[in-house]
Amino acid sequence: MMLIPCPWCGPRNETEFHYGGQAEVSYPAEPHATSDADWAEFLFFRANPKGVFAERWNHQAGCRRWFDIRRDTRTNEILHDDRAVTR
Repeated sequence: MMLIPCPWCGPRNETEFHYGGQAEVSYPAEPHATSDADWAEFLFFRANPKGVFAERWNHQAGCRRWFDIRRDTRTNEILHDDRAVTR
């Protein structure tokens, strides 16, 4: 079991959350001028590192809000720092 710290509800069981993928992925600056290959890269290709990784999570069974966390993919440790982003 992994406890995920929701910024609004506090630590909750991972079963209450929905994984939203890699965080900090920038939307193309000029979407109308972006090629199909670049759109495919943006939509479907993400990093899969071994180590610290920024992720998006949605507290689906709670406040239903989205937030970013940094998690070590080797140990599932959630890193607590001032860079947490909420949206």
